Amino acid sequence: MLVLFRRMRGLVGVRARALHPKLDAACYPMIMTLRHRDAVPMADLLVELGIEKSTLTRRIDAAARLGLVERIPDPHDARARLVALTAEGRERVAALQAAETQRWRERLDSWEPTDVRNLTALLMRLSASIEDDAT
Repeated sequence: MLVLFRRMRGLVGVRARALHPKLDAACYPMIMTLRHRDAVPMADLLVELGIEKSTLTRRIDAAARLGLVERIPDPHDARARLVALTAEGRERVAALQAAETQRWRERLDSWEPTDVRNLTALLMRLSASIEDDAT
């Protein structure tokens, strides 16, 4: 399990650099959290990422300097800001996801469809059990 964890951590760094050569791997989970949403309150990101406010602020600042995320006014609270991917950020994420999807298709191309379905079911089961442990 430790080997898998290390490989996944290494892949996060590779994917972060693929998104932008100067993107810190620590920012990658935030970017991926934002990919399916229009704009997110910082409070929601804090809960989802499980990090401190000052850490999130630094990550937002770093990704904003690279043009990947932006802070926008909250239409419901003039004092608050929401965090969103920029158009460039969305384009880069979409390109990265398309390339990743293609790589996974190539990796699994020689597998039997039943094996792919079994792997998917087992990974979902593992993920659910990890979520249960985390709560």
